[in-house]
Amino acid sequence: MKTNWILVFVFLVTLCGCEAPNTDGLNGTVRIDGSSTVFPITMAVAEEFQKAYPNVNVPVGVSGTGGGFKKFSIGECDINDASRPIKEKEIAKCKELGIEFLEIPVAYDGLSVVTHPDNDFVDQISIEELRKIWHPDSAVNTWSQVREGWPDTEIELFGPGSDSGTFDYFTKVVNGKEQLCRSDYMQSEDDNVLVKGVSGDKNALAFFGYVYYKENEAKLKIVPVSVNGEPAVTPNESSINDGTYKPLSRPIFIYLSSKSVVRPEVQEFVKFYLANAETLVSEVGYVPLPKNEYDKQLLKFEAFVEQSKNNSSAE
Repeated sequence: MKTNWILVFVFLVTLCGCEAPNTDGLNGTVRIDGSSTVFPITMAVAEEFQKAYPNVNVPVGVSGTGGGFKKFSIGECDINDASRPIKEKEIAKCKELGIEFLEIPVAYDGLSVVTHPDNDFVDQISIEELRKIWHPDSAVNTWSQVREGWPDTEIELFGPGSDSGTFDYFTKVVNGKEQLCRSDYMQSEDDNVLVKGVSGDKNALAFFGYVYYKENEAKLKIVPVSVNGEPAVTPNESSINDGTYKPLSRPIFIYLSSKSVVRPEVQEFVKFYLANAETLVSEVGYVPLPKNEYDKQLLKFEAFVEQSKNNSSAE
């Protein structure tokens, strides 16, 4: 009898140490990296996907759009989250290593300018004033140097680092060229670090993706933006979607590697992403594309998969 109990115990320990049976037949890993702006969407999709497919691991990194493309172009990740289109030098690197790619827009974002909630004088700001602050030739250190009537207190600047697609987009719109920006500000590829910085400093000013404002509304004050003397517009779901929040509205993307989409777990993840994007994009605070646009992207993806399979079998 004692021997039987020992056998049962050993069986139970062995059973507990095993993975649950894969009832869906799908396993593997889908590696994702890139934009901190796109991260909340992809993370939400990954969490829901792993509930449906518990034996597929979906790690999501945040090394910035540029940092993600560096990994993507050498095959270190299957999908890159990107808050800007791929650059020519990144395309060249992909070609060098035989990686073709597919760009899929997944949402709209309104790049948001924020201050501390106790800031009672910045009720709106113009692109021209942002340029005065953020240009590499800027001599601006205090609020009074930006606009007459603002206090003579020092501005504390926070923003994404140079690997960020948000940084590229902002500098191109505001300063006329990507990467053209003053360097004496607090930089981070993690937007939560920027949120913490602004919420902890009454003289702070920052820019980052709209969803990070939405997640932290009580800690931040969003600033309406004007351009060319037009009335200032506040970024929200409506103004981002209809294009009235300009020129800081933009699509955000995922990029798919031809080397990766031949794998079943990657195919199922992307299908799941597009099928659930409309709901999950809204839930995390971004503006979804129209449903028929996600349907179009799915057809593009399926064609890309077939092309990638054919190219792979021909090698």
